[in-house]
Amino acid sequence: MRLTTKGRYAVTAMLDLAIHHGQRPIALADIAQREGISLSYLEQLFARLRRRSLVTSVRGPGGGYNLARDAREIFVAEVIAAVDENVDTTRCGGAHNCQNNGPCLTHDLWRDLSDRIYEYLNRISLQDLVDRQGVREATARLDGVVREVRGDGVRVDPVSAGA
Repeated sequence: MRLTTKGRYAVTAMLDLAIHHGQRPIALADIAQREGISLSYLEQLFARLRRRSLVTSVRGPGGGYNLARDAREIFVAEVIAAVDENVDTTRCGGAHNCQNNGPCLTHDLWRDLSDRIYEYLNRISLQDLVDRQGVREATARLDGVVREVRGDGVRVDPVSAGA
């Protein structure tokens, strides 16, 4: 599978943007700090995301990025494709020249798997990810909030960022 760090980081950064969307434009430095991604790498990714109309930018003090569309309308496969990644499990990259200039015995199997992965990722929106319990817990931890999970639900307690 050819999903590299570039695709993973793009999805992570877009999810962070979706989680924090609505208050103000989000600075890439904030995403870099929360997610542990190099700021210069994020700048490269967001240039591609902006060209594909997935994000909009606001310049100047208080500037940053916003989602270009509602998080329900942006799908994981679209984000991966925007940074020139693809989900391909074939050995030949889809060129049908895996073995002796032709498809190998299992070419169709791997192509079908690639298609299924793409279909799966193309059904998951950023909002679907935002709504997941594990994402909410990770967000709380990264934003400096302690969550205690109890039998009766989840309790959120703010703590200082330095604690």
